[in-house]
Parts: sequence; structure tokens; C-alpha cells
Amino acid sequence: MIVRFGFVAMSLLLENASPSRTMTYATFSKLDDREAAIRKLERIAEENVTSSLRILKHAKAHDIQMYRFSSKLIPLATHEALIDWIPYERLTEPFREAGDFVKRQSIRASFHPDHFCVFSTPRPEVLEKSRQDLEHHVRMLELMGLDETSKNNIHMGGAYGDKEVSGQRFIEQFSSLPDRLKHRVTLENDDKTFNVKETLAAAEAVGVPMVLDIHHHAVNPGDTEEDELMNGLWPRIIATWQKERERLGLLDASQLPPKIHASSPKSLTDPRGHADNVAAEPLLHFLRGAAKHADYVDCMLEAKHKDSALLQLMEDMKELEAKGEGVKMINGGRVEVVPY
Repeated sequence: MIVRFGFVAMSLLLENASPSRTMTYATFSKLDDREAAIRKLERIAEENVTSSLRILKHAKAHDIQMYRFSSKLIPLATHEALIDWIPYERLTEPFREAGDFVKRQSIRASFHPDHFCVFSTPRPEVLEKSRQDLEHHVRMLELMGLDETSKNNIHMGGAYGDKEVSGQRFIEQFSSLPDRLKHRVTLENDDKTFNVKETLAAAEAVGVPMVLDIHHHAVNPGDTEEDELMNGLWPRIIATWQKERERLGLLDASQLPPKIHASSPKSLTDPRGHADNVAAEPLLHFLRGAAKHADYVDCMLEAKHKDSALLQLMEDMKELEAKGEGVKMINGGRVEVVPY
């Protein structure tokens, strides 16, 4: 099985390349000239997108072909007090340049809207804000000229006192979205509420691919044991990606592989928190089990040390390769894993 690794948003190795520079609404509201304040927001957004392109070039130089854009590229983009501000047209050129690089270098790009993008909510105003937030992320992907293989990863949301009812509400409310938005979504199991089995059932019901977060599963497994995960649920997760490839007319699994998230617990007292780096041996154990059912997997690392953590993981994988542990290095961002 061929595994590509990616990282999230920030680079710890590049200087002055934050893609998440911002302005708070408190600061914005204190500026006397509203039009000048909006122009400042747009300049910050342009800097963020330009920094993202720098990070993409840095990633490619290290053979890394997965990257998650920061959701904070455009400060205050969905703030209710700026509903009359439409920033996208003024940012067409920097977004186009970033998207062109993604396409030329065959980088798998994505977003992960923030935790307030919840379609299980019982509150109409929260549902509308969630729709607006998803719309915003889709607009940015469209500005980059990226097709529907580039997704927004979301969680189902809260239980609101009745998880079964909330799960059904998610299915109903998500299903009512236009295809333009639905076709840009992947669904991920979370670390507190909706576990792998529940998330997979919802993903199958609404017809979107599922992203398996193996750290979230470790702290929120429900009643799923390892054998059921690897030999029952994992093949079904793969099938959600196969169905999406068929919808898009993609003939090869390498064109849109199943995607997983990997991270290590911060500590024994904070098992849900993300550590600075990712422990190689537990991850390789999962990947070797997953290789029984898949030829390709893309693995997004959610580590505090971002790109530095990915490069460290590659060094650790080299050591495991030298020990004959069933992994072979291909390049700086890709390995081949031998199934158990």
C-alpha cells in the first residue's frame, strides 16, 4: 500500500509565512474609515494566501503532496457585521496562483471548517451559520480552480441531549444542502460524540466519503474492537471513497485515495490533545493492518509541530525500514507499507 503524508496549515520551518494572520472584529470596529478597514482585511487575506503558496512550494520541495489550507485565510469573512462585504473578487489572482500550483504539482488540498460548522444542530440560526461557513470554504476552493476532489472535512456536531435524534437531524439537514456544497464534503469521526460506526452510517446515508481519524477512534471507540474496525468498518470506509470516485468518473484508486487523520495523544492526563509529533510505530501498525484492504491511503498528520513533525516521522520510518518492520521509503513524503 502506498501512503502519502501531509500536514495542516502552518509551517514551523519557514519564517514569516503564517497563513492565518488576522484582525479581530474589536480592532476592525475601532477604525473610523470602514472602507479603509475592509481594504486592510483584504491585504491581510492576500498575504495569507501568498504565504500558503510559499508553504505549498516548501512542501513540494520535501516531496509532500498533501496540504490542508488554513480556514482563517480571509479574516472576518463570515462575521455577521460584515455580511455586505464580498471579498472573493479582489482575491481572485492570489487564489488562482495557489490553485494553479496545487494542480501542476498534483497536491491533494483540503480545508477543515471550524468546530462551529455543525449540521446536527437544532437551532435554525446555527444551521444557517454552518451553511454560510461551508459556502465560504467552497468559494475559496472554487477561486483556486480546484475540482470536487478537493474537499472540506467536517464533523457531525453535537448530541444535544439525544445522540440518535441528532444523528438523524444531521442526515436530514445535510441532505437538504445543494449538491455544490454536499459534493465538497468529507465526514470525520470525532473524539467525544459520534464514533466511527455512527459517523460511517451517516456518511453512507448522505453519500459522502468518510475520513477515519485513528486518534479520535482511540479515545472514542464506542463498542468497536480492533478486528471489527479493520475488517468490517475499514472496508466500508474504503467503499465510500470508491463510490465518490465513480461519481467523479475516476478510474484509479490513486486519483482519490481513502484519507485518514493521524496524531498522537498529548499525555496520559490529556489523551485527546495532540502531541508535538506523531509516534511512528503505532501509526505503522495501523497502516499495515489497513493495507490488507487498500492499495493507496493518504494520511494527514494533525501534530502541533506541523511540517517539522512530518519530516521527523519520515526519519522514524527510515529507522523502522532498517529494522525490517514492513515499511519502505519512497521519498520524503511517501512510503510503501507491507500488510501483515
